[in-house]
Amino acid sequence: MLKLTLKPGEYINIGTDIRIVFSGGSANNIHLLLDAPRDIPIARSRALKDGGKTPYHTDRKISEEAQREIAGIIRRERHRQDAGW
Repeated sequence: MLKLTLKPGEYINIGTDIRIVFSGGSANNIHLLLDAPRDIPIARSRALKDGGKTPYHTDRKISEEAQREIAGIIRRERHRQDAGW
């Protein structure tokens, strides 16, 4: 397990598809923003304790052709951002 200290606005990337952003906190709470593909189920531990099944449902899969097209768009946008466009 990894323990990190983050300031508001800082983020963690997990692989190329998942980003966790620390957006602040108050008292005993922290505020996180999660950006991940829709086919990855995300649920709080509190939501899973009743029966162990996630209450969230994944969307239907899109075609491999559409996935390749979207991946190409994302790569081009990241390249544009890296180039400062």
